[in-house]
Amino acid sequence: MRPAIYAARRAKLRERVSEGAILFLGHAEAPRNYAANTYPFRQDSHLLYYAGVELPDKALLLAPDGREILFGAPVTMDDIVWMGPQSGLAELAAGAGVAATEDIARLKETLAALIAQGVHVHYLPPYRADQAAALSRLLDVAPEHVADGVSGQLLQAVAQQRSIKAAEEIAEIENALTVSAAMYQIALQSIRPGVPEAVVAGLMQAVALSLGRQQAFQPIVSIHGEVLHNTFYGNLLQNGQLLVIDSGAESTLGYAADLTRTFPVSGRFTAPQREIYEIVLRAQVAVIETASPRVTNRDLHFVAARTIAAGLKEIGLMRGDVDEAVQAGAHALFFPHGIGHMLGLDIHDMEDLGDAVGYGPGDERSPQFGLSFLRLARGLQPGFVITDEPGVYFIPPLIDQWAAEKRHDAFINYEKLAAYRHFGGIRIEDDLLITADGARVLGPPVPKSVKDIEEAMGQKSGI
Repeated sequence: MRPAIYAARRAKLRERVSEGAILFLGHAEAPRNYAANTYPFRQDSHLLYYAGVELPDKALLLAPDGREILFGAPVTMDDIVWMGPQSGLAELAAGAGVAATEDIARLKETLAALIAQGVHVHYLPPYRADQAAALSRLLDVAPEHVADGVSGQLLQAVAQQRSIKAAEEIAEIENALTVSAAMYQIALQSIRPGVPEAVVAGLMQAVALSLGRQQAFQPIVSIHGEVLHNTFYGNLLQNGQLLVIDSGAESTLGYAADLTRTFPVSGRFTAPQREIYEIVLRAQVAVIETASPRVTNRDLHFVAARTIAAGLKEIGLMRGDVDEAVQAGAHALFFPHGIGHMLGLDIHDMEDLGDAVGYGPGDERSPQFGLSFLRLARGLQPGFVITDEPGVYFIPPLIDQWAAEKRHDAFINYEKLAAYRHFGGIRIEDDLLITADGARVLGPPVPKSVKDIEEAMGQKSGI
């Protein structure tokens, strides 16, 4: 992105946090099993948003007198020998529209001088232990008191600013979705009985890697879709099974895509699978049709929940009044998570800031099972990018627990449910941009209807 974009973002932030200094601390390399063998590096998303600096051991300081300083270590010959030529600090600062640079070794004394002058240093909550330790050292604060100094004013300002995606951010997300759609195309071509889950997962990630992209998160490629975050790839695909794939690539600037599809291994849905799939799809489409700045994301969650409960009642798995069942939380046996979350530079955008992103002032998460996992409940605004990912799952231990307790047995037909014990799960997910009058599905289409999925799978298998 152009330096002017980063400068404008910082200026807007300064309008909301006009007093004190603001510190954005970047990430250091994280050792995998010894210091020189590190995990793939991913920069802190807040530093990416306000400066676009992707290299480790950097920090951005916005001083109260208007100075902006990028801190980092000078490039050494050892760095060049081992890693090759790389951008120097001045070049990185110029790319961010930052005028001044300093050796990061001087960050502690710079902060100390500001604090001695009575300047308050605003910082966000650290979510990595090394970040918390660095803040403790830089600010001369005991480790157990680092959290006490987190700036609520900065947290709220960042959450409000980053929640509204500008046109260049939407373009980055759609770029990531284009790569992700290609990943799903290769998945459709590779799914067949006898193929390991790991092969499908590997082929999908190879598409992203061949285009120079990282995964936004560890992909889910599993015949056990009833396990919500299942990243085990050790099973062989077999006829009659469903394969849930939840994955997404990053753009070159770190923006995430998040898509889920559920495919029949044989290329054809069985009658019970089709019934459940169509229920989930109706819920997913109902959310798309309802999403707008006139509703909250909690409203969308209940649209999906009522659609799912009504569909399950039609096939005899639920009973009684649908609204009463949803109000009581009976549907959560089948749909135990929220309808979706914010999406941006983070797959769960700004989740490190807690519920300041997903819940408005005075609004709190419900303690009710299922609803308690709703990450985003607040009113939707134009520029929000959210996920729409309803699902229906048959989780044997959860079914056993509820059945033993006769929980919600006025609304759940446990006798008929026994036949679905080993069904697995179905989830369908798209990424939505909230517009002035509705919502738009981002990215190129990925087969989603029963007809389109079966046609796409039939083309490669000759079914």
